[in-house]
Amino acid sequence: MPEIVGLFPTPFMRVPGALGRTLVEGLVDHFSAAANTQNNSSPNLVHTTMLKPGDSPLLVEAAVLITPLLAEFGALLFGERMGWSLKEMWVNVLDTGGRQAMHNHANSFISGVVYLTPTHPEARTVFMKSPGGTDFSFKNDHAGVVTGPYNADKWISMQPEPGDVVFFPSYLLHAVPPNPGERRITMAFNAIPAGLDSWGYKIAFSG
Repeated sequence: MPEIVGLFPTPFMRVPGALGRTLVEGLVDHFSAAANTQNNSSPNLVHTTMLKPGDSPLLVEAAVLITPLLAEFGALLFGERMGWSLKEMWVNVLDTGGRQAMHNHANSFISGVVYLTPTHPEARTVFMKSPGGTDFSFKNDHAGVVTGPYNADKWISMQPEPGDVVFFPSYLLHAVPPNPGERRITMAFNAIPAGLDSWGYKIAFSG
């Protein structure tokens, strides 16, 4: 029988209900009003400034819950459980009609999103295949094509609930389509390991 092997898959980790209701509501109340930095891709999307866990007891509480999960996801990326730190965190407020353009996160290794309010199904985070270097010169794309993990250009994440957290490699391109629903609030973050060791060539990182 033929055997299909998925070579070099990209990990994506979802942790339902990682943050409790009280913490989620506290983050929404405290930080939604502080989101006043305009995003270039949409007039209906604003952010807070870049934050660190020490900036608020609420962020400290969130970091305590998120950091052990970083170690778990990092073991998938690097083959070893190691110390991780949250380099930066920020809150996004996406009003009706707002969108987030395709992007990835520089200067980090793991990125993630904490969903703080309900998300309209059409405004779920979408992840994209890198546009260069791996595709054939010709594509087979028409109404009769069955889309699967080996020919898809994008993947729409599962429906999130408030308190859910997702983790993904920082290089992974992602976007949020136009939001037809009510205000959507999330908290994004970037993380770095304490350091990496490649057969004695060591590099240390600091947040």
